[in-house]
Amino acid sequence: MSRASAGSRVPPRVVAPLFAALGDETRLQLLLQLCRKGPGSIAELSAGAAVSRQAVTKHLKVLADAGYAEGERVGREHVWRLRPERLDDARHWLERVSREWDEALGRLKNFVED
Repeated sequence: MSRASAGSRVPPRVVAPLFAALGDETRLQLLLQLCRKGPGSIAELSAGAAVSRQAVTKHLKVLADAGYAEGERVGREHVWRLRPERLDDARHWLERVSREWDEALGRLKNFVED
């Protein structure tokens, strides 16, 4: 089974937390930062943020609970890294919705033209 078909068969109750975690600007910024710069400590990830380190930590935990990120103790720091496979799961669902929307619009077009 391909990754695309596997991702589209993930039940909505499993995928919903993925999209809920993306529903916050701070979490999106953190996710982008992890994508662009790679793993980072709380200090690095909170540098220049509009929220406190504590808030960044809470947002990272939400991303971790959704499976987008994972943290690991490295010496005295907690380093966070991206889990890109969860982005693939979200992308597959968006592709599925897009495909179904295109099909619905095609049916509507055929109906109107007939």
